[in-house]
Amino acid sequence: MTDSLIVGAGPVGLTLASELARYGIGVRLIDRAPRATETSKALVVWSRTLELMDRMGCTRAFLEAGLRAQGASIRSGGAILGRPRFDDIASAYNFALMIPQRDTERLLAAHLGTFGVSVEREVELTGFTEAADGVEARLRHADGREETVSTPWLLGCDGAHSTVRHGLGVAFRGEAQGDDWLLADVRLEGAGAPPPDEIATYLHREGPFVIFPIPGGRARIIGTLGRSDPARPRPEPNLADVQALIEQRAGGGFRACDPVWLTNFRINERKVAEYSRGRVFLAGDAAHIHSPAGGQGMNTGMQDAINLAWKLAMVARGGAAATLLDSYGPERSAVGDLVLRNAGRLTDMATLSHPAAQAARNAALRFLLGFHAVRDKIAATMGETEIAYPASPLSRGPGAGARWDPGDDDGPPPGAGREPRFLLYAADRARGAGLAARFPRLLDPDPRTSPDPSRLFLVRPDGYRGLSAQAAAWDEAETYLRGLAPGGP
Repeated sequence: MTDSLIVGAGPVGLTLASELARYGIGVRLIDRAPRATETSKALVVWSRTLELMDRMGCTRAFLEAGLRAQGASIRSGGAILGRPRFDDIASAYNFALMIPQRDTERLLAAHLGTFGVSVEREVELTGFTEAADGVEARLRHADGREETVSTPWLLGCDGAHSTVRHGLGVAFRGEAQGDDWLLADVRLEGAGAPPPDEIATYLHREGPFVIFPIPGGRARIIGTLGRSDPARPRPEPNLADVQALIEQRAGGGFRACDPVWLTNFRINERKVAEYSRGRVFLAGDAAHIHSPAGGQGMNTGMQDAINLAWKLAMVARGGAAATLLDSYGPERSAVGDLVLRNAGRLTDMATLSHPAAQAARNAALRFLLGFHAVRDKIAATMGETEIAYPASPLSRGPGAGARWDPGDDDGPPPGAGREPRFLLYAADRARGAGLAARFPRLLDPDPRTSPDPSRLFLVRPDGYRGLSAQAAAWDEAETYLRGLAPGGP
């Protein structure tokens, strides 16, 4: 029996496998594809994901491989309507790290390899059967060999066409946005190209046009092509199509050359209502897909994985009650709803077709983006530092569920420990050590100094506030921990 079986070795599956392995949970990670992603696909790693990578222990490799975009511009008719900057994101990583998905997968696979785990390629999940104490999964290998695997946990990170989701019979509700879009990874030459550290959005009467910088002097271009017609699929684009969009939407002044990827795509917006059933869990695109506007998709999926991993590890190792896992679905479903809503609004705003609506949009953007507070809000939303779990069953007290600011640590973030534990921040560290001794599987043995002497905090392994209480509320802290411990209160 394997401790856990993860289906799908994209960024989400690799993140989940790495975190479970870091916590000492045995992992098998399978993928039916013969090789890892070879195209750029998802491009952006945002601030909050980089902070969580600090806990994983792999941020440095990503920083060395990526390009730091310092801000964005919103343009129309040769004018710049506004320039949100990422510098004021309240994080050490106050930028958008541009890195092709093929490199993200390569770096995560290398990180996973440090725990002695590798991806099993050309292995396909063909079905599974659930039981009270585990899951029996049926696998098919490239040579046709069939295998049956018993595992306590089946974890579906297998994308929009998830076999795990289909096996659960969970509805994937939503709809397709009505336009065809062009995608091109190219080089840009000419003085009129946007700065190489900026995400540039051009709003045009025929539709939006966006340029994302990519490491190595390349750029990703996407733009609408018009309404989709299922009866008449568009031919694959060529470089002339890309240049025509540059001339029409961005006013020319630069040219595209040296393409490495040209394709069309459509936007789907779908989400499950349930992220888990029994011992089967969904994460990433298996649970939610949405517009690429804002670049939130891969980040949301990786944060699904990080949220699930520490909870699963605590339960699997006997350090917490199984009810801890009940918080995964509500927490991440709420985030999925938020990301879907924000990405959909951005797409709807950018694709307005009526001239009067476009003019009103541009005027409103020019006005609003003149305010520093509005620009900061946009940057914080994109950087995902405002993601929180206020309604979670794990959140108690004022401000509970909010991100714990890494700047409030008086020590390094938890590294490659073999067990996830809560961290206690309190003024009375001696009393805190006594509390930790009573809950050695739940609480780190070394309390830290609270940044607010009047408050006591219990911070989750994923860096969010679980309990926020008065400094002397030791009974409240003990009750909180007892509610998580095996056997309950």
